[in-house]
Amino acid sequence: MNLNNRIKLSTMMFLEFFIWGAWFVTLGTFLGHNLSATGGQSAAVFSTQSWGAIIAPFIIGLIADRYFNAEKILGILHLVGAVLMYQMYNATDINGFYPYVLAYMILFMPTLALVNSVSFNQMKDPEKEFSTIRVWGTIGWIAAGLLISYVFHWDTDQGVKEGLLKNTFMMGAVVSLILGLFSFTLPKTPPKVASGEKVKISEILGLDALKLLKDKNFAIFFISSILICIPLAFYYQNAHSFLSNVGLENPTGKMTIGQVSEVLFLLLLPVFFSKFGFKKTILVGMLAWGVRYALFAYGNASDLSFMLIIGIALHGICYDFFFVSGQIYTNAAAGEKYKSSAQGLITLATYGVGMLIGFEVAGLITDSYKTSEGAFDWKMIWIIPSGIAFVVFLLFTLFFNDKKKVEA
Repeated sequence: MNLNNRIKLSTMMFLEFFIWGAWFVTLGTFLGHNLSATGGQSAAVFSTQSWGAIIAPFIIGLIADRYFNAEKILGILHLVGAVLMYQMYNATDINGFYPYVLAYMILFMPTLALVNSVSFNQMKDPEKEFSTIRVWGTIGWIAAGLLISYVFHWDTDQGVKEGLLKNTFMMGAVVSLILGLFSFTLPKTPPKVASGEKVKISEILGLDALKLLKDKNFAIFFISSILICIPLAFYYQNAHSFLSNVGLENPTGKMTIGQVSEVLFLLLLPVFFSKFGFKKTILVGMLAWGVRYALFAYGNASDLSFMLIIGIALHGICYDFFFVSGQIYTNAAAGEKYKSSAQGLITLATYGVGMLIGFEVAGLITDSYKTSEGAFDWKMIWIIPSGIAFVVFLLFTLFFNDKKKVEA
């Protein structure tokens, strides 16, 4: 890959994840303070990510892979996304906000696959080259969080009270406009499927890989993947609001510790994987979710705030050791015939079905532990997903016994 394309692809990844990190991290706090949303209403807003993940394969499989260059669709989606983000900035109540965020996420989630397609199309050896491009996405997410906390101070107590968090949507809209225009300068990525070729919906959604569920171990992994998304949903929906409410300064900036951790543990994953194998690796990931939320439950006292930082820093183990390991296991378990379908099935199960269930549960639990004065019993809100994570850990420990060698 020549230097010019490397710079373009790195910039594309930086902007793509800067946009997401610019508003998604602070969304829970914004909904509660600016739009007076209930836990159930917040759950509905966060669930738009899941609806986007469910619909994304149709946009990619029926349009991007058949009729138009990927970089052009990427540009159009981000230009329209900029308009929708601007409307989110202008919304004054939850009913006016929801239709725009739903439309936005339906358009944004396919771009995550499109940036990968544009990148892979320029690589001779993706296994070696992709990580050096993709890491700029994580850097973009971190940059957005640092700007919000340490440059603009939108997430301070005063900033939240003054409604400054709405500016995150304006920032996202501006960067989305920039990426939309920039996308048309990216390397050409033509359709991969002939326009006359028949489309199988089952193949697009990964349903062909349902045959893999006949294997008991894969079925246990599949069910565990859905269940572990319930604790994950609690983090997305409640973490920023929780950290703000318990008085942690610069919560958005401090939450970027999780992304730094993600990069570090991603580098350590192959070593851990090869030494301890798939089962132990994924169990460590499950255990980390339970420990993280226990730290959140008991670390909100002023003299125990270090526990909150440790909980944030565990994000790398939580995400990499479960989700990335799961992708590697799925790839090995599926074999050549169902490799693509299996990845699609796991994505649909986790970010689609699993997260939908997770956000619904998180919304119900949050509303259940809200006092008449409007405060929250954060201890109970975090104890419940911690318990769920430990139950999944126990389920996987007892019933998964695949002895096959899986290479990282």
